Amino acid sequence: MPVAAALPALLQLLLLLLRPAPTQAQPPEIQLRLVGAGTGGREGRLELRYQGTWGTVCDDDFDIHAAAVACRELGFEGAETWSHSATYGRGEGPVWLDNVRCSGTESSLAQCGSNGWGVSDCQHSEDVGVVCSGPLLPRAPSLASGARLQGSRLEVRIKPVLAWAKLSVPVTEGVVEVKYEGRWRQVCDAGWTRNNSRVVCGTLGFPHEGHLDTSFYRKLWNLKLKDPLSSLKTLSQKNTFWIHRFGCLGTEPHLSQCPLQLAPLGRPRPTCPRGMHAVVRCVPGPEFQKAKTKAKGKPLRKAAKVKGPAVRLRAGAQVGEGRVEVLLHGQWGTVCGQSWDLQAASVVCRQLGYGTAREALASAQMGQSLGPMHLAEVRCSGYERVLGECSFQEAAQSGCGHEADAAVRCHVPHMGYESQVRLAGGRSPEEGVVEVLVPVAGALKWGSVCGAHWGLNEAMVVCRQLGVGFASQAHQETWYWPGSRDAGEVVLSGVRCAGTELSLQQCQHHGPVHCPTGGGRFSAGVSCTRTAPDLVMNAQLVQETAYLEDRPLSLLSCAHEESCLSSSADHMDWPYGHRRLLRFSSQIHNLGRADFRPRAGRHAWVWHQCHQHYHSIEVFTHYDLLTLNGTKVAEGHKASFCLEDSNCHGGRQRSFACANFGEQGVSMSCWDTYRHDIDCQWIDITDVRPGSYIFQVIVNPLRDVAESDFSNNVVRCQCKYDGQHIWMHACHTGDAHGADVLSVMEQQQRLATNLV
Repeated sequence: MPVAAALPALLQLLLLLLRPAPTQAQPPEIQLRLVGAGTGGREGRLELRYQGTWGTVCDDDFDIHAAAVACRELGFEGAETWSHSATYGRGEGPVWLDNVRCSGTESSLAQCGSNGWGVSDCQHSEDVGVVCSGPLLPRAPSLASGARLQGSRLEVRIKPVLAWAKLSVPVTEGVVEVKYEGRWRQVCDAGWTRNNSRVVCGTLGFPHEGHLDTSFYRKLWNLKLKDPLSSLKTLSQKNTFWIHRFGCLGTEPHLSQCPLQLAPLGRPRPTCPRGMHAVVRCVPGPEFQKAKTKAKGKPLRKAAKVKGPAVRLRAGAQVGEGRVEVLLHGQWGTVCGQSWDLQAASVVCRQLGYGTAREALASAQMGQSLGPMHLAEVRCSGYERVLGECSFQEAAQSGCGHEADAAVRCHVPHMGYESQVRLAGGRSPEEGVVEVLVPVAGALKWGSVCGAHWGLNEAMVVCRQLGVGFASQAHQETWYWPGSRDAGEVVLSGVRCAGTELSLQQCQHHGPVHCPTGGGRFSAGVSCTRTAPDLVMNAQLVQETAYLEDRPLSLLSCAHEESCLSSSADHMDWPYGHRRLLRFSSQIHNLGRADFRPRAGRHAWVWHQCHQHYHSIEVFTHYDLLTLNGTKVAEGHKASFCLEDSNCHGGRQRSFACANFGEQGVSMSCWDTYRHDIDCQWIDITDVRPGSYIFQVIVNPLRDVAESDFSNNVVRCQCKYDGQHIWMHACHTGDAHGADVLSVMEQQQRLATNLV
């Protein structure tokens, strides 16, 4: 090309190179939302609103960093995962973003790199979805013409006024105070409603609001206004002293979700003219009424008894949290987490005697169940007294699995128990010597706890009291942890806990302290963990695989060496004769949120020459045959000769295998199978007479390894033996049936055998 013709092009290029770089434009304002079959509002198809139109995001190049940015923009703590190919259904409208690239530090998806707004070659079959983690922090909307608190979570408390209320634990009556912009403000009682009181009480951990005659508080208010020494009159004339008005419907899980007005129109008019502060009275649940100081006047209103299915929480580390289980048709079952939200979770919390729900959890975040699933698509308005009053579907029609089991975290009253215990000397806040604050000679004193007979039940109570999860170990010797200098004396001994107490001080213990081992190195200690395993046996498999075998003694020498036969086998003419064995298969699932590992390391495992294997836990399961009144007639046990992952749920990879001296354990969401045809997988019933019995299996019977829930470690079956055949029926985990159902089953068996 001639030089003259090339000059214009070179000149244009030079001008482009010399042009100053444009300043980075502000990212456009967008809105995000989750749509589709999400659970509890935490997951769904990601949609964004740009220039007034809602559209979707393509899954090309989308990753966990982009999901984290989106979830934070939505108000969550972060992201668990993301999904591609329109997992939550196909959206409509434009595909606004494609090839989204985020570092993870952006505050908005609009700040991430992409092809540009609306520039995409994707179809809605490629719409991306996200699963967010952590609670959605409620945002406070505003009343008409009021202030809007964007993204803030209000703190609320009850300030007691009367003398008896100041001594109450928990505080149930007093003035409502709300913390806004770092300052505690009072709420004007003008326009204060019963619905407002209900939400305040629910936020503070109480299931109900009580009736309150405010005339006394009005007189007290007027007296303070007239008192020249009181500053109340001056303060109450300032708008910054007040929250003007709340407009709660009564169904909100937190006061932050109620419409709020900070100041009325027409400033500088006083915010609360001719008014006083709002006052509430809350009714604590049964679990928290024992600690309450009796108040003068009318007793607190008791919750009305409402017919409906019973509800319970399982596998939660703290009070008021756990997997939701419902008792229907005499059997406990779970709730599907699809459509599970704070409204439904709050109904459960109030039904159980707590406040409203802090979090509505799905995806088996509190572990799975092996039993039935009863309810799905639960929809509640928030006014229901029990979960049974909400609309729902039978779970069998929903196709929902236990990987979606619903759970809750409820608001609970502040009891102050965490300040009565502490851990000292540990490497982290989750371990150490247990030190308690107890009254000694009329004064509160810190001291240690006697380590004699200290166990996991007691350690569980301490970890729960401190809010640091489950107990992983209970230590009877703590010479490696230096305690506090002011707590060297043993002030608590003989501690016996059921494991459900709210504080260690509520457990049984000695009157005068008596510690035979002394304190010091023999003081009690704990190690706590945020997650824990949970072993549950498949009861149905036990029932389906049980049978009798007459096995020759010549094939039982190894089993005899490991004490797997009853004592009468010691006196037989070996190797002649046989033993009658009740055989069955075991399938032990780990449904918790952590791997189940033997406490002993590989260096401490015991080699058994006869069977050519190592024992990592000497007694992993225990088998009993009981009469209907509980007398043991035969027993067996199974050492964990090979504690490993036989299979796993949901395609999870197995982690533990015993071959070649491999690591032993049961991964979460996996199970260990003991087939009916291996040694010691039986009860020797050679000496048992025909009759009706109870067959019982206990997993982790000595509680060598801590779990999140020990109540489901037992399987019981009804058993009939006629001397030649055996029938096993009604097998269930120990907590699978209601107490009334078990009572009826046992009574029917007693009548059948004339044992009344």
